[in-house]
Amino acid sequence: MLRMGVDLGGTKIELVALNDEGKELFRKRIPTPREYQATLDAIESLVNEAETRLGMTGTVGVGIPGVISPFSGLVKNANSTWINGQPLDVDLGQRLNREVRVANDANCFAVSEAVDGAAAGKAIVFGVIIGTGCGAGLAINGKVHGGRNGIGGEWGHNPLPWMTADEFNSTECFCGKRDCIETFISGTGFVRDYKAAGGDAGSGIEIAQRMGQGEPLATAAFNRYIDRLARSLAHIINVLDPDVIVLGGGVSNIEAIYPLLPDVLPKYVLGGECLTPVVQNMYGGSSGVRGAAWLW
Repeated sequence: MLRMGVDLGGTKIELVALNDEGKELFRKRIPTPREYQATLDAIESLVNEAETRLGMTGTVGVGIPGVISPFSGLVKNANSTWINGQPLDVDLGQRLNREVRVANDANCFAVSEAVDGAAAGKAIVFGVIIGTGCGAGLAINGKVHGGRNGIGGEWGHNPLPWMTADEFNSTECFCGKRDCIETFISGTGFVRDYKAAGGDAGSGIEIAQRMGQGEPLATAAFNRYIDRLARSLAHIINVLDPDVIVLGGGVSNIEAIYPLLPDVLPKYVLGGECLTPVVQNMYGGSSGVRGAAWLW
Protein backbone atom coordinates (compact mmCIF):
# COMPACT_ATOMS: atom_id res chain seq x y z
CA MET A 1 0.00 0.00 0.00
CA LEU A 2 1.31 3.45 -0.95
CA ARG A 3 0.83 6.10 1.73
CA MET A 4 1.45 9.73 0.86
CA GLY A 5 1.86 12.39 3.52
CA VAL A 6 1.80 16.13 2.96
CA ASP A 7 3.22 18.67 5.40
CA LEU A 8 1.51 21.98 4.68
CA GLY A 9 3.59 24.71 6.29
CA GLY A 10 3.72 28.44 6.07
CA THR A 11 6.80 28.50 3.84
CA LYS A 12 6.96 25.04 2.26
CA ILE A 13 4.81 22.09 1.24
CA GLU A 14 6.49 18.71 1.44
CA LEU A 15 5.23 15.35 0.23
CA VAL A 16 6.63 11.96 1.14
CA ALA A 17 5.45 8.56 -0.10
CA LEU A 18 5.97 5.48 2.07
CA ASN A 19 5.47 1.78 1.52
CA ASP A 20 3.96 -0.60 4.08
CA GLU A 21 7.26 -0.88 5.96
CA GLY A 22 7.69 2.88 6.20
CA LYS A 23 10.42 2.99 3.56
CA GLU A 24 10.57 6.30 1.76
CA LEU A 25 9.89 5.95 -1.96
CA PHE A 26 9.51 9.58 -2.99
CA ARG A 27 10.01 13.02 -1.47
CA LYS A 28 9.64 16.54 -2.82
CA ARG A 29 9.43 20.00 -1.27
CA ILE A 30 8.12 23.18 -2.89
CA PRO A 31 7.45 26.75 -1.66
CA THR A 32 3.99 27.33 -0.23
CA PRO A 33 1.82 29.63 -2.33
CA ARG A 34 0.15 31.88 0.18
CA GLU A 35 -3.29 31.62 -1.41
CA TYR A 36 -5.92 28.91 -0.96
CA GLN A 37 -6.67 27.78 -4.52
CA ALA A 38 -2.97 27.85 -5.41
CA THR A 39 -2.26 25.70 -2.32
CA LEU A 40 -4.80 23.14 -3.52
CA ASP A 41 -3.17 23.22 -6.96
CA ALA A 42 0.26 22.64 -5.44
CA ILE A 43 -0.80 19.65 -3.35
CA GLU A 44 -2.69 18.12 -6.26
CA SER A 45 0.39 18.52 -8.47
CA LEU A 46 2.68 16.88 -5.88
CA VAL A 47 0.35 13.89 -5.47
CA ASN A 48 0.05 13.45 -9.22
CA GLU A 49 3.82 13.65 -9.67
CA ALA A 50 4.47 11.07 -6.95
CA GLU A 51 1.93 8.63 -8.35
CA THR A 52 3.22 9.08 -11.91
CA ARG A 53 6.84 8.54 -10.83
CA LEU A 54 6.01 5.45 -8.77
CA GLY A 55 3.35 4.01 -11.09
CA MET A 56 1.03 3.55 -8.10
CA THR A 57 -1.92 5.26 -6.48
CA GLY A 58 -2.19 5.68 -2.76
CA THR A 59 -3.80 7.28 0.24
CA VAL A 60 -3.25 10.92 1.16
CA GLY A 61 -2.90 12.47 4.62
CA VAL A 62 -2.16 16.13 5.29
CA GLY A 63 -0.67 17.76 8.36
CA ILE A 64 -1.59 21.40 8.92
CA PRO A 65 -0.67 24.05 11.53
CA GLY A 66 -4.29 24.12 12.70
CA VAL A 67 -7.28 21.77 12.87
CA ILE A 68 -10.48 20.92 11.06
CA SER A 69 -13.29 22.11 13.30
CA PRO A 70 -15.71 19.27 14.15
CA PHE A 71 -18.42 21.94 14.39
CA SER A 72 -18.08 23.65 11.02
CA GLY A 73 -15.87 21.27 9.02
CA LEU A 74 -13.59 24.22 8.26
CA VAL A 75 -9.94 24.84 9.12
CA LYS A 76 -9.35 26.96 12.22
CA ASN A 77 -6.37 28.11 14.33
CA ALA A 78 -3.92 27.83 11.40
CA ASN A 79 -1.04 30.29 11.25
CA SER A 80 -1.16 29.65 7.49
CA THR A 81 -4.10 32.03 7.60
CA TRP A 82 -5.27 31.58 4.00
CA ILE A 83 -6.54 28.06 4.77
CA ASN A 84 -8.61 29.19 7.76
CA GLY A 85 -12.34 28.98 7.13
CA GLN A 86 -11.86 26.53 4.26
CA PRO A 87 -13.06 22.89 3.91
CA LEU A 88 -9.55 21.70 3.07
CA ASP A 89 -10.17 17.95 3.37
CA VAL A 90 -13.31 18.14 1.23
CA ASP A 91 -11.76 20.31 -1.46
CA LEU A 92 -8.63 18.16 -1.71
CA GLY A 93 -10.78 15.03 -1.75
CA GLN A 94 -12.72 16.37 -4.72
CA ARG A 95 -9.50 17.32 -6.51
CA LEU A 96 -7.89 13.91 -5.94
CA ASN A 97 -11.06 11.82 -6.23
CA ARG A 98 -10.50 10.09 -2.87
CA GLU A 99 -10.93 10.71 0.85
CA VAL A 100 -8.17 12.88 2.28
CA ARG A 101 -7.40 12.85 6.00
CA VAL A 102 -6.24 16.09 7.61
CA ALA A 103 -4.77 16.43 11.10
CA ASN A 104 -2.86 18.93 13.18
CA ASP A 105 0.87 18.80 12.48
CA ALA A 106 1.72 18.08 16.14
CA ASN A 107 -0.66 15.11 16.07
CA CYS A 108 1.09 13.93 12.92
CA PHE A 109 4.40 14.21 14.77
CA ALA A 110 3.06 12.05 17.61
CA VAL A 111 1.72 9.44 15.19
CA SER A 112 5.00 9.28 13.28
CA GLU A 113 7.04 8.68 16.42
CA ALA A 114 4.46 6.20 17.75
CA VAL A 115 4.30 4.08 14.59
CA ASP A 116 7.98 3.60 13.77
CA GLY A 117 9.95 6.29 15.57
CA ALA A 118 11.31 6.92 19.04
CA ALA A 119 8.09 5.65 20.67
CA ALA A 120 7.45 2.69 18.36
CA GLY A 121 5.16 0.11 19.92
CA LYS A 122 4.00 2.33 22.80
CA ALA A 123 0.26 2.62 23.32
CA ILE A 124 -0.04 6.20 24.60
CA VAL A 125 2.40 8.73 23.18
CA PHE A 126 2.46 12.45 23.95
CA GLY A 127 4.47 14.28 21.30
CA VAL A 128 5.69 17.80 22.05
CA ILE A 129 7.04 20.24 19.46
CA ILE A 130 9.07 23.03 21.06
CA GLY A 131 10.27 25.67 18.66
CA THR A 132 9.15 29.23 18.01
CA GLY A 133 5.89 28.14 19.64
CA CYS A 134 4.91 25.07 21.60
CA GLY A 135 2.45 22.46 20.38
CA ALA A 136 1.66 18.88 21.24
CA GLY A 137 -0.22 15.90 19.92
CA LEU A 138 -1.53 12.65 21.29
CA ALA A 139 -1.34 9.25 19.62
CA ILE A 140 -3.19 6.26 21.07
CA ASN A 141 -2.31 2.89 19.56
CA GLY A 142 -0.67 4.69 16.65
CA LYS A 143 -3.76 6.77 15.83
CA VAL A 144 -4.45 10.48 16.29
CA HIS A 145 -6.57 11.38 19.28
CA GLY A 146 -7.98 14.69 18.17
CA GLY A 147 -10.70 14.86 20.81
CA ARG A 148 -14.35 15.87 20.75
CA ASN A 149 -13.50 19.49 20.01
CA GLY A 150 -10.56 18.77 17.71
CA ILE A 151 -8.02 20.29 20.11
CA GLY A 152 -6.56 17.19 21.75
CA GLY A 153 -2.97 17.89 22.78
CA GLU A 154 -3.23 21.70 22.83
CA TRP A 155 -1.50 21.73 26.18
CA GLY A 156 0.65 24.74 25.36
CA HIS A 157 -2.34 27.00 25.88
CA ASN A 158 -3.03 25.96 29.43
CA PRO A 159 -1.44 28.14 32.14
CA LEU A 160 2.00 27.27 33.43
CA PRO A 161 1.42 25.02 36.47
CA TRP A 162 2.47 26.03 39.98
CA MET A 163 3.47 29.55 39.00
CA THR A 164 5.75 31.56 41.25
CA ALA A 165 4.86 35.13 42.16
CA ASP A 166 7.17 36.59 39.52
CA GLU A 167 5.76 34.29 36.82
CA PHE A 168 2.10 35.07 37.47
CA ASN A 169 0.55 37.56 35.03
CA SER A 170 3.93 38.11 33.40
CA THR A 171 3.40 37.05 29.78
CA GLU A 172 0.87 37.53 27.00
CA CYS A 173 0.10 34.80 24.45
CA PHE A 174 -1.16 35.22 20.89
CA CYS A 175 -4.19 33.11 21.85
CA GLY A 176 -5.45 36.02 23.97
CA LYS A 177 -4.66 34.53 27.37
CA ARG A 178 -1.80 35.22 29.76
CA ASP A 179 0.89 32.95 31.21
CA CYS A 180 0.36 30.08 28.75
CA ILE A 181 2.86 27.23 28.89
CA GLU A 182 3.94 28.21 25.37
CA THR A 183 5.10 31.63 26.51
CA PHE A 184 7.53 30.05 28.98
CA ILE A 185 8.88 26.85 27.40
CA SER A 186 8.91 27.64 23.68
CA GLY A 187 12.29 28.56 22.27
CA THR A 188 10.97 32.11 22.10
CA GLY A 189 10.05 32.02 25.79
CA PHE A 190 13.43 30.58 26.74
CA VAL A 191 15.22 33.41 24.94
CA ARG A 192 12.85 36.03 26.42
CA ASP A 193 13.61 34.83 29.95
CA TYR A 194 17.37 34.83 29.34
CA LYS A 195 17.27 38.36 27.93
CA ALA A 196 15.14 39.57 30.85
CA ALA A 197 17.93 38.38 33.17
CA GLY A 198 20.52 40.40 31.26
CA GLY A 199 21.71 37.91 28.65
CA ASP A 200 21.65 38.18 24.88
CA ALA A 201 21.15 35.19 22.59
CA GLY A 202 19.27 34.36 19.43
CA SER A 203 18.12 30.85 20.30
CA GLY A 204 17.75 28.28 23.03
CA ILE A 205 20.55 26.29 21.45
CA GLU A 206 22.87 29.27 21.86
CA ILE A 207 21.89 29.63 25.52
CA ALA A 208 22.65 25.94 26.09
CA GLN A 209 26.04 26.36 24.42
CA ARG A 210 26.86 29.25 26.75
CA MET A 211 25.79 27.13 29.70
CA GLY A 212 28.24 24.49 28.48
CA GLN A 213 30.94 27.15 28.53
CA GLY A 214 30.14 27.91 32.16
CA GLU A 215 28.25 31.19 31.82
CA PRO A 216 26.26 31.74 35.06
CA LEU A 217 23.38 33.65 33.41
CA ALA A 218 22.87 30.89 30.88
CA THR A 219 23.08 28.18 33.55
CA ALA A 220 20.47 29.94 35.68
CA ALA A 221 18.16 30.45 32.68
CA PHE A 222 18.48 26.81 31.69
CA ASN A 223 17.70 25.64 35.23
CA ARG A 224 14.57 27.81 35.22
CA TYR A 225 13.67 26.38 31.82
CA ILE A 226 14.04 22.77 32.98
CA ASP A 227 11.91 23.45 36.05
CA ARG A 228 9.15 25.02 33.93
CA LEU A 229 9.30 22.19 31.41
CA ALA A 230 9.09 19.65 34.24
CA ARG A 231 6.06 21.41 35.74
CA SER A 232 4.36 21.51 32.35
CA LEU A 233 4.98 17.84 31.56
CA ALA A 234 4.06 16.73 35.09
CA HIS A 235 0.63 18.24 34.45
CA ILE A 236 0.23 15.84 31.53
CA ILE A 237 1.60 12.88 33.46
CA ASN A 238 -0.80 13.54 36.34
CA VAL A 239 -3.77 13.55 33.94
CA LEU A 240 -2.81 11.14 31.17
CA ASP A 241 0.19 9.15 32.44
CA PRO A 242 1.48 8.40 28.91
CA ASP A 243 3.87 5.56 28.15
CA VAL A 244 6.42 7.97 26.70
CA ILE A 245 6.84 11.67 25.91
CA VAL A 246 8.70 12.51 22.70
CA LEU A 247 10.23 15.96 22.19
CA GLY A 248 10.56 17.60 18.78
CA GLY A 249 11.31 21.04 17.40
CA GLY A 250 14.51 23.05 17.69
CA VAL A 251 14.69 23.02 21.48
CA SER A 252 14.57 19.21 21.49
CA ASN A 253 18.12 19.27 20.09
CA ILE A 254 19.49 20.55 23.41
CA GLU A 255 21.07 17.35 24.70
CA ALA A 256 21.33 18.59 28.29
CA ILE A 257 17.54 18.35 28.66
CA TYR A 258 17.45 14.56 28.69
CA PRO A 259 19.71 13.73 31.66
CA LEU A 260 18.38 16.62 33.80
CA LEU A 261 14.63 16.42 33.30
CA PRO A 262 14.10 12.97 34.92
CA ASP A 263 15.54 14.30 38.19
CA VAL A 264 13.11 17.23 38.31
CA LEU A 265 9.86 15.59 37.14
CA PRO A 266 9.20 13.65 40.38
CA LYS A 267 9.04 16.94 42.31
CA TYR A 268 5.77 17.70 40.51
CA VAL A 269 4.28 14.30 39.66
CA LEU A 270 1.73 13.06 42.17
CA GLY A 271 3.33 10.66 44.64
CA GLY A 272 6.86 11.94 44.04
CA GLU A 273 7.80 9.15 41.62
CA CYS A 274 8.05 9.21 37.84
CA LEU A 275 9.26 6.58 35.40
CA THR A 276 7.90 8.28 32.27
CA PRO A 277 10.68 8.40 29.66
CA VAL A 278 11.16 11.73 27.90
CA VAL A 279 13.03 11.07 24.66
CA GLN A 280 14.26 12.90 21.60
CA ASN A 281 12.44 12.24 18.34
CA MET A 282 13.82 9.87 15.72
CA TYR A 283 12.77 11.60 12.51
CA GLY A 284 13.38 15.27 13.27
CA GLY A 285 11.81 17.62 10.74
CA SER A 286 10.50 14.65 8.75
CA SER A 287 8.26 13.41 11.54
CA GLY A 288 5.31 15.61 10.60
CA VAL A 289 5.18 14.58 6.96
CA ARG A 290 5.71 10.90 7.83
CA GLY A 291 2.95 11.10 10.41
CA ALA A 292 0.61 12.56 7.79
CA ALA A 293 1.29 9.49 5.65
CA TRP A 294 0.56 7.24 8.65
CA LEU A 295 -2.88 8.81 9.11
CA TRP A 296 -3.95 5.84 6.96
